[in-house]
Amino acid sequence: MDIVIGLVIGLVLGAALGALVVQSRAAAASATAAGLREQVDALHAEARRAAQVDAEEGLVLQALAPVHETLRTMQKTVSDLEQQRHAQHGQLAEQLRHTQATAERSREAAEALASAMSNNSTRGVWGETQLRTLVESAGLLNRVDFDTQTTITAETGQRRPDMVLRLPGGKCMAVDAKAPLTAYLQASGDGVVDRDGLLTEHARAVRAHVDALAAKQYWTGLETSPEFTIAFIPSEPVLAAALERDPALLEHAFARRIVLASPVSLWAVLKTVALTWQQQALSDDARQLLTVGKELYGRLSTMSDHADKLRRSLTTTVESYNRFASSLESRVLVTARKLDVLDESTVIGTPGLVDVEPKALVQPELVPGELGR
Repeated sequence: MDIVIGLVIGLVLGAALGALVVQSRAAAASATAAGLREQVDALHAEARRAAQVDAEEGLVLQALAPVHETLRTMQKTVSDLEQQRHAQHGQLAEQLRHTQATAERSREAAEALASAMSNNSTRGVWGETQLRTLVESAGLLNRVDFDTQTTITAETGQRRPDMVLRLPGGKCMAVDAKAPLTAYLQASGDGVVDRDGLLTEHARAVRAHVDALAAKQYWTGLETSPEFTIAFIPSEPVLAAALERDPALLEHAFARRIVLASPVSLWAVLKTVALTWQQQALSDDARQLLTVGKELYGRLSTMSDHADKLRRSLTTTVESYNRFASSLESRVLVTARKLDVLDESTVIGTPGLVDVEPKALVQPELVPGELGR
């Protein structure tokens, strides 16, 4: 009995437990289903949000399409500019190398020139060459308009100026082409410490050159020469540097009858001389033409005398012919017609008279005795 009751109780408890388990599983399944639904809803919401974001991104991309094209164009432009910059950089580097090489060659040439100019004879030849080139460029001819290295006898003895310019009217003018350059070349070098002192020394050297040139008095050995000598300074900066350091240098030179001339100022003087020679040549030609014209005029008068004599001779010839014709007609033919034996077809015809006289010359230049009136 107790066993039966225990079995019944066990069955009841087992049924209850089974119901509880089923109910628990149902609750769990319900909870799981609810969670799945929530997850599905969440996924749907996420999908909708993603679709909305994609749509918005599509609109943004569509709106940014021109910007994208502009950026792409700008990127291409920047790339082209970068390539051009590289090319220009290469060209600039090449030009810099070429400039450096040119500067180096110029420096070497300047050093060689400075070394050559340190010699007095070389400086003299250079100055004479510059002077001759300048004179010829102005249109003057060697041994016609100027002479070089001509020995003259001045009051101070025999002297030899670098050039003697010939002026119209038998006038002459002496030119000296030597100039002190040592201090100036030293001041023009690189790394010079006392540049001002060297330029001051250069000005003193030019002043001393003026005094030495004034003592030679070239003009006293030239016939009809202006009483001054031209001191040719072959370079504008050389003269400018001396005048800058010694402002009274020009007055000092003028007082000693020395004219300091640079290439520019001397060229103007030479051009004036060349123009004067041209005017002189024109005057000579005009005088020669006048002489020839007078000679031709006189010879025309002589020729008119001959023409008048020829006219008188022609008139005498015509008169002689007319007398001959009159005699033939009035004397000879009258007697000849009495010869009946003559054939009438062969009778001499009546000659005509010449009634045209040579034209007389009536112009005063061609009438004898009228030219001097």
